[in-house]
Formats: sequence, structure tokens, C-alpha cells
Amino acid sequence: MDDLLETRQLGAGYGDFRALSGIDMRIAAGEVVTLIGANGAGKSTFLKTVAGLLKPAGGEVLYKGHPVDGLPAERIVRQGIALVPEGRRLFPSLSVEENLMLGAYCGRPGRWTLDTVMNLFPVLRERRRAPATALSGGQQQMVAIGRALMSNPELLMCDELSLGLAPVIVREIYAALPEIVADGMSAIIVEQDVRLDRQVSSRFYCFQEGRISLAGESSQVSDEAITEAYFGVHA
Repeated sequence: MDDLLETRQLGAGYGDFRALSGIDMRIAAGEVVTLIGANGAGKSTFLKTVAGLLKPAGGEVLYKGHPVDGLPAERIVRQGIALVPEGRRLFPSLSVEENLMLGAYCGRPGRWTLDTVMNLFPVLRERRRAPATALSGGQQQMVAIGRALMSNPELLMCDELSLGLAPVIVREIYAALPEIVADGMSAIIVEQDVRLDRQVSSRFYCFQEGRISLAGESSQVSDEAITEAYFGVHA
């Protein structure tokens, strides 16, 4: 498989605080990769930097072999990278349908339309006229995922999909993942549940204090190695 996304020595931060240093990562076309690590390890910063919401403090982001680091977020979306942000970030004054339609503004062709998104998450069809923030947390997460899919990305990045959601809702959302990537879409998923991470991905990267402390195939690396890389201590 060819690399869809590659970062080389990527760095980023907030003011004088360096949140990422020297991140080398490759994501192949059609691959699902998870990012694990404690809160504050740099996972969300990485996604925001790739998405163009933060300017890199060094290094490169290559998408299909071409540099995209430093491009504005709207241009990165148009090239096929979409982010489902932590906390969902829906527009409270807009309905479910209007929030979804915002994702289609870039006009990229593909299979994701209002109809296919609502087929994926049928409850959104029932609540399409409701204010998006009047929905339950799980339903709001479905809107956030659907909004990103409406841009018909080739790379979908999801930040903390299960945050604050009941386990039964988390299972429902992750049950939709195979359908989402069925046409060869790549995905990067940030998830706190390491066991779930390993179930849904082919590979993972573990972040610790802004660096990659471990990377490997999700089914091959031992729990002990992940624990050590995650916390920086021997299991």
C-alpha cells in the first residue's frame, strides 16, 4: 500500500510550549491507525496540526507525497483530510441537517451525502430538524462524524470518539466504522480505551510527552510493552 499521509520530524506547540517533537509517522491508503497515550501526550495536537488548525513548529506533513504543512484548514479539507474534533464542536443555532450540510461545502465528490450519512446513523434522519445540541451526546457524536464524512475525505481523523459516552453508545458508533472505511478510506483514531484501539486498528502509535514512545501492529505488541510506553514505567 502507498503512503497517504507521512509526517517527518513534525513539531508543534502553543506559544513557548512544545507539545510535539520529532514525530515520524506513515499512514497507508485504506489503513486504520490509532493513536494512544495519556492525556496531554500530544495526540490531539498532532491531529490539529495535520488538519491545519495549528501551524507546525518544524518538520513536514506530506499528503499523497506533497507538502501540506502550513496550508489553511479549508484547503486541507478540500484535498481530502477531515477532522472529527474532540468535543464535537457542533453549531448550536443550526439543525442536525444544517450541521451536516456544512461538511459538504468543499464540494468534493464521493459516496457520502445526506442520505448515505442518515442511512449510516438512522436516528439522525428522525432528528434532522432538531437543533444539533438538543441531541444526546452519542447522537451529537454521530452528527460530528457525519459532518466530516460529508466532505468525502480520503483520510478521516477522529479525536476522542468515546469521550463522555455510555459504553453501549460507544459500541454503536464503532460498529459503523467498517462501513465508513469500506471504500478504502484511511482513518486515524484517538481513543483512550487501548483494548478498543487494538480491536479497530491495524497499527498504533503511542505518544508520550510529545514524542512517539512505541509503534507497531495492534495485534502483535504485548500489553506489557504498551503499558511501559504509555506510562513510561515498567509494567
